[in-house]
This record gives sequence, C-alpha cells and structure tokens, in this order.
Amino acid sequence: MSFLSFFKDYKKFGIFFSVLSVIILIIIYNILNVKHPLPIYQPGMVSEELVDSTIQHQLKYHKIGDFSLVNQNGETITQETYKDKIYVSDFFFTTCQTICPIMTDHMYQIQKEIINDDDVMLLSHSVTPKIDSVAQLKKYAKEKGVIDRKWNLVTGDKKHIYELARKSYLAVKTDGNGDAFDMIHTENFMLIDKKRQIRGFYDGTQQEDIKRLLEDIETLKYFGGS
Repeated sequence: MSFLSFFKDYKKFGIFFSVLSVIILIIIYNILNVKHPLPIYQPGMVSEELVDSTIQHQLKYHKIGDFSLVNQNGETITQETYKDKIYVSDFFFTTCQTICPIMTDHMYQIQKEIINDDDVMLLSHSVTPKIDSVAQLKKYAKEKGVIDRKWNLVTGDKKHIYELARKSYLAVKTDGNGDAFDMIHTENFMLIDKKRQIRGFYDGTQQEDIKRLLEDIETLKYFGGS
C-alpha cells in the first residue's frame, strides 16, 4: 500500500481524533478552571470621561502616582504604606446619604474576606476633606467597623485627591480642578496590584461586582500579585 493510500484510509480517523482531542482539552480546561492574568488598564483603554485630558491617549506604563494623605488616626499614608500590597481603592465622603453607605458596607464585606490576608488592604479617599477631618474619619471608622491595619480612610488636600482620582485611578467623570465647589463622586472600586497598576474596575454598589472583585483578588494572588 502506498503512502498516499494509507493517508486516505486513515484520513477520517485523523479528523475524528483531532476533534476528540479538542473536546478533551476543553473539558480539562473547564475542570481545572485555568486562570488568566487580569488586564492592566491604561488611560487609553478607559472612557475619556474618566480620564484627565493630559493622559487620555496613554497606552502603557500607567501607575498610581505618589501620594501623601492622613488617615483616621492622624497618620501619614503614602504609597510606601501600600508597597508590595494588593489593594482596593475608592472615593467617598462621610456625610453622603446616597451611594456611599452601600459602598462602605461592601468595603466592610471585602475587609471581612481579606482580614487574615497580609497581602491585601483597602484605601478610601474622602472627597470632602474640609468636612472629613481626622476626628470625623475616626468617628466614621468606628461606626463602620473599620480595622485600622486593613483599611485606611484618608483626607488631605482636595486638589491632590482630585488629581489622584482623575490622573491615577481613572475613576471620576466630574470635570474641574478640585476647587471649593468641585465634587468628586463615583461608585467605582479600583483593584490595584503590587506594581501600582490598575487591574479592575467595579461598581461598588452592586453585590455581583463585589463577588467578581474578590475573585479577581484571588486571580492576582495566583499570579503573584502583579
């Protein structure tokens, strides 16, 4: 029998075997639930409404900028506080009666899930720093069950916080420059990796997004936090 005849005789078997192999691989993939790295969000990948005009077209190298703020205990909080940490960030204010209470409750839920995980922390920025003094943040922290070693509520210079929201976290639609009457208000939670890169955006008012966020934290940890 020639090689050509042999090939023809087993052509159907080869096709069947190839299809079977693909099916088996898909089944194995689903069983093992193979994880894939999370995307690294760049300004050019996010709606222009959320990004300062100076960086709207940037497609690489974006990281959370340096910051210096004060937490509920009067301690200075900087990027060094979160060095080599995965963290969830948001923007809120203590007198908000709309979305903030829901968001804070969801942050508390995340805190419970990560309470024994030294790799993960939380960071909430006040968008009304003139009102949210250290004493006000401390009162709010006690009311909401904030655990100091896991979760910092921070206040500081309004323009600095505004710049972080627009130029670092890519989180806020409001235009302006952080003047007295500007208001940063967003339901977004941001997941930040150990390299200070944005790895996810989540609606902090939606339970299903909180579930996805917790799953994404585990994915980040699977890949070493970055």
